[in-house]
Amino acid sequence: MTSMPSMSGMPTGNGLADRQDGYTLASDTNRLPAGKTATYRFAITSSSGKPVTVFALDQTKRLHFYAIRSDLTGFQHVHPTMASDGTWTASLAALQPGSWRLFTQFMPDTGPGKGQDFVLSRTVTVPGSAPTTALPAPASSTTSDGYTLTLSGDLKAGTASPLTVTVHKDGKPVTDLQPYLDTYAHLTAFHQGDEAFAHLHPQTKVNGSHGGPTLDFMTALPASGNWRLFLQFQTAGTLHTAAVTLHVS
Repeated sequence: MTSMPSMSGMPTGNGLADRQDGYTLASDTNRLPAGKTATYRFAITSSSGKPVTVFALDQTKRLHFYAIRSDLTGFQHVHPTMASDGTWTASLAALQPGSWRLFTQFMPDTGPGKGQDFVLSRTVTVPGSAPTTALPAPASSTTSDGYTLTLSGDLKAGTASPLTVTVHKDGKPVTDLQPYLDTYAHLTAFHQGDEAFAHLHPQTKVNGSHGGPTLDFMTALPASGNWRLFLQFQTAGTLHTAAVTLHVS
């Protein structure tokens, strides 16, 4: 099943609450270990208090899970597994000490929220000394694994704005991007200061393993200020993650 996202599928709110419209991100875990792989278990419950077990596919997955440290470092995007009772298990790579916010993005496929895109989050503490990393200054380009990504667009808070990403390697345009989650790139943004969440939806249609060099996105960032963007793309079966800071007026 393919699922090309659109502006109408963008989640409402900023993802900073653990409940919305009767749905709750429920978990008994508020601490995770430092420096080693960790497991986070949770459920999405409905207004009845019972776990939701039926979710719609969104970019090939029934639930997307993100972890971000309070200084917007340590980004992880994973896809948990769900047991028959509605308990999800997310496996996380080693976390550095500090405060982390864990986001779930999903669409119920039944009930009053059917077809609506929700983002709910909770925070956990990873114990230990937690020095803060300064957010890199806003820039129009970044590099990852030898790839150079250049961004262009005049982004306005609260307004649908186009964003273009161009990918090069060794000075040459990249045209062999492979589909990842039914798109050529997955782009997630977090707001400096409060960690507000935004998923920026791709507009470029998929045509086999021939993506690039230009990727188009439609953004709807709700607040002005600096946003840290994480762009994931795939070549030759390898997933790359590039990060860049953008300022939104």
